[in-house]
Amino acid sequence: MNRRYFIKSGSIALASFGVMASAPSFLKRTLASTFDIANGGRRKTLIAIFQRGAVDGLNVVVPFGEHNYFDLRPSIAIPKPNGGAEAAINLDGYFGLHPSLAAFKPLWDSKRLAIVHASGSPDNTRSHFDAQDYMESGTPGVKSTADGWLNRYLQSKADPQKSLFRAVSMTQNMPRAMQGKASTLAISNLADFNIRAGQSSATVQGGFEAMYDQTVNDALRGTGKETFAAINYLKQVNPGQYKPENGATYPQTPFGNALRQTAQLIKAGVGLEVAFADIGGWDTHVNEGNQQGQLSNLLRQFSNAIAALHTDLGQRMDDVVILTMSEFGRTVKENGNRGTDHGHANAMFIVGNSVRGGKVYGDWPGLKNEQLYEGRDLALTTDFRDVFGEIAKKHLGATNMNSVFPGYAGNESKFRGVLG
Repeated sequence: MNRRYFIKSGSIALASFGVMASAPSFLKRTLASTFDIANGGRRKTLIAIFQRGAVDGLNVVVPFGEHNYFDLRPSIAIPKPNGGAEAAINLDGYFGLHPSLAAFKPLWDSKRLAIVHASGSPDNTRSHFDAQDYMESGTPGVKSTADGWLNRYLQSKADPQKSLFRAVSMTQNMPRAMQGKASTLAISNLADFNIRAGQSSATVQGGFEAMYDQTVNDALRGTGKETFAAINYLKQVNPGQYKPENGATYPQTPFGNALRQTAQLIKAGVGLEVAFADIGGWDTHVNEGNQQGQLSNLLRQFSNAIAALHTDLGQRMDDVVILTMSEFGRTVKENGNRGTDHGHANAMFIVGNSVRGGKVYGDWPGLKNEQLYEGRDLALTTDFRDVFGEIAKKHLGATNMNSVFPGYAGNESKFRGVLG
């Protein structure tokens, strides 16, 4: 696809929405400069997904090749692969997927899904609040970091398109990872992306528009006008009428809706480079379940939504990478309530057409007692910053990694090749 063809096809796509004539200037810039960014390539997009609450990575990506796994989890272990619907899904003869992650198996088979096991934060905290803060700030053990790692990436790399939608979190509040000096948006629902003041909404919006018109600062005046143009553009695109492609069906849940709207922003060509979504409920201290139960139900929603996003985007996934993360893992041994407590290392998923998948990356530390972290947890062998850094550098084109992950030298060789 050449540059002229892309601009033409992008214009046709906008025309199909019926909004080409009223498209805001930031969007026209996006179309005009798409092939002038990232060393002449198309704009790349990262979709970061946070599993809040510390997911049990050992029941997500099951080390069924170790008998210690079954010895330490008599009630909640996932059965070895046997071809049944309630057993682990065999990946490589040693690791398997939880049966509720069946939607991931085609991605694995087509080598579009990679797994990084025994990964996470080197800090030993078992506090949800601190661990999430460290992972999102990208500075484990340092509480004074002012901004998030995704925002620092945005600061480190100029955006010639100056898109208002360069970084969007599909959440109610701005996540820590995206807080900082670079411009970002938090939009829980595209249909509600507006200045709202009850029955006075129109009056308030008109007042703000007038304020921007009267400002003596030309740059501020232009920014204000483009903001309102973006609001009106999204109204005309009509998020409520969006139809997923390729037979994709998203779960009717807040998380499914967040990924569905992320796909819409990508297809609308608004210059989305960094997207964020999260899903909670992973703190399974009591009655975690094994092939069925609360963990199983969450994993089914989680994987079905991500698989639907991949299906919906189709060939656009050539330029998109999906990365999942959680603040820490769970204890190797189940507790007295048929659940698991706060642990250490965990598993991460990387999805995309450019991913060299079909492989579990990272060094597996083992589950024997002497191999466990503090005698109870899966030991860490991969710092999460090595995974984040590989994607920031190879996919997004970051060049100043010291500014993205201050004070961390990284291990560039560990994941060389995970992205094609």
